[in-house]
Amino acid sequence: MANNIQAIRGMHDVLPEQTPLWQFAETIIREVLGAYGYSEIRLPIVEKTELFKRSIGEVTDIVEKEMYTFDDRNGDSLTLRPEGTAGCLRACLEHGLLHNQVHRLWYYGPMYRHERPQKGRYRQFFQLGVETYGMAGPDIDAELILIMERLWKKLGIRDKVRLQLNSLGTIAERMVYRDSLVSYFQGHLEQLDEDSLRRLETNPLRILDTKNPAMREVVANAPELMNYLGDDSLEHFNAITTILNDLGISYELNSRLVRGLDYYSKTVFEWVTDELGSQGTVCAGGRYDGLIEQLGGKPNHAVGFAMGIERLLALVETLDAVPLKSSVDVYMIRVGEIAEQQGLRFAEAIRNDIPGLKLQVNCGGGSFKSQFKKADKSGAEFALILGDDEVSRGEVSIKPLRNAEQPQQQLSQQQAIEFLQINVQGRPNG
Repeated sequence: MANNIQAIRGMHDVLPEQTPLWQFAETIIREVLGAYGYSEIRLPIVEKTELFKRSIGEVTDIVEKEMYTFDDRNGDSLTLRPEGTAGCLRACLEHGLLHNQVHRLWYYGPMYRHERPQKGRYRQFFQLGVETYGMAGPDIDAELILIMERLWKKLGIRDKVRLQLNSLGTIAERMVYRDSLVSYFQGHLEQLDEDSLRRLETNPLRILDTKNPAMREVVANAPELMNYLGDDSLEHFNAITTILNDLGISYELNSRLVRGLDYYSKTVFEWVTDELGSQGTVCAGGRYDGLIEQLGGKPNHAVGFAMGIERLLALVETLDAVPLKSSVDVYMIRVGEIAEQQGLRFAEAIRNDIPGLKLQVNCGGGSFKSQFKKADKSGAEFALILGDDEVSRGEVSIKPLRNAEQPQQQLSQQQAIEFLQINVQGRPNG
């Protein structure tokens, strides 16, 4: 017997018993973003490789080691998107959306990185991205934080995440700080691990983000970027914290919170948790004004955030924060040749009269006992029992499956529809 083909390592299936959790989170995300007036943009999962080399940088782990890159039949180098910001900005520049305009956009979908799979981190992973363009003030930075605050509350996990803030200042301010940082670490080379020694030449700010506990002390004593910021950067950052204080949003100042790419400026923030082990960051964002010019656009302003959905759902699952409802409200049992024929017609009438009701009809025949087992296993609240005798009388039996105290009832078909309209919980209003 041939071996069964299995999924690619790190690219996982989302099975039917798992999708209700995904749908719950996706619904909340859409509702929250809609409440702030954000519009969805849908982007290709494949882009020209040059887009990511120019945006992320050729001397980065993502570009050097993690991207899924291939030549197509025309010989063009293409890449499965490792993140969404570059593609979103490419679309806005290509379609002229940034000319004297402001935009609040979001996207959702799979991203791809070839890295070591672990809990909450996969080679195909889903990400929510939120990007805003054309707004320079600190109020839009704060608004993004407010969106996340509302999302955590809606998901029931606000008390399990913490907001951390920092400012990276301008590129000029950061270059002065970079020189100071390199000088400091060069005096402590014996305390740096292999990764940090490599980053010292290419990206020294990333050393501050090390997860190596042996380097905790040397990093803690390093110079702080906040001491190198000019008046404008400090004013922008202080305005954000003033807004958060005014609205009662708690936060922590984290001077070691950095980004590895030069196009970031001023605000950076992360929402972190202690519930997921080493995978503590649930959402990360910041201002990236410099990327627009880097991709060929005119100087402009941009700030956004990204959130890994698998990691978010792992947090929600760990806390049992979401009471998930079955994907079936009502299960129809049909016993008898006439009942099988008329049952489909009655099921369609129910769906017409009760939009949003999730009605599953038994198909493939079977005894009453076997069909009843399927009804119970479906998770439905009620079973509709239709036999040839019920059909001849224009009736149907309704049996509660989750409440033993409720009696089984024999009703006319119209009465049954009215009963379901009143008694089925959790469906959208028709």
